[in-house]
Amino acid sequence: MSESRIGVVGIVIEPEGNILRINEILHNHSSIIVGRMGLPNVGNREISVISVVVDGSTDDIGSFTGRLGAINGVNVKSALSKKSY
Repeated sequence: MSESRIGVVGIVIEPEGNILRINEILHNHSSIIVGRMGLPNVGNREISVISVVVDGSTDDIGSFTGRLGAINGVNVKSALSKKSY
């Protein structure tokens, strides 16, 4: 079994972002998602933000963030624990 890390993934979705594709990726990576919070239409600017707490291998988290980041109109940043478990 590979070592896992705890972290947070921030997802900023601009109007052209494909929400259905984002939800599909979230569903497909549900095994590493501990929790999530979403804020639609922040400040009436048509920008949405989702924060996701993850617990998984760096490969799994990298796959998750890479797939999200490939979507037009989506910006993704992650911060992971330095310690592996």
